[in-house]
Amino acid sequence: MALCALCCNLQEITFKNYYTAFLSIRVRHHTPLHTPSKWVTCLRDHCLMPDPHSEEGAQEYVSLFKHQMLCDMSRVLELRLILRQPSPLWLSFTVEELQIYQQGPKSPSLTFPKWLSHPVSNEQPAPRLEGLPDPSRVSSEVQQMWALTEMIRASHTSTRIGRFDVDGCYDLNLLSYT
Repeated sequence: MALCALCCNLQEITFKNYYTAFLSIRVRHHTPLHTPSKWVTCLRDHCLMPDPHSEEGAQEYVSLFKHQMLCDMSRVLELRLILRQPSPLWLSFTVEELQIYQQGPKSPSLTFPKWLSHPVSNEQPAPRLEGLPDPSRVSSEVQQMWALTEMIRASHTSTRIGRFDVDGCYDLNLLSYT
């Protein structure tokens, strides 16, 4: 799968995996006129599925950043994704929802409101701004949300829900015949 782009500085590549076990990325950089550009491998056999014969990682969202690449990701002219799936269990494999992010322009200097750039000392109470909720109430609600998320994370099970396979095989008694 080859993608064309105008000369850009790649920062991040995101996609949804669909049963691809390994990914390699090759790029071609923009070069001066009359100089042939060569394909350079920037990522070699990146593992997307720990075991190509099972479903783990088969439909995960993946983000790859420029610091993970083996080569410079600036002045990229073309990008080639090489997908591999050595398992015969999956008849088709691809990547979906592919998004490529390039380095944006430098953000302009922002002006901050006075109350944010000049903090008030602790001796005097901070003036209450119109439209903002009570800080103690917000703090209490955030603590409650944090406690709930910790309880959910602690009770999270690692059992897979979905198919009726055991060690990559199906139990014929669990399948319906139609």
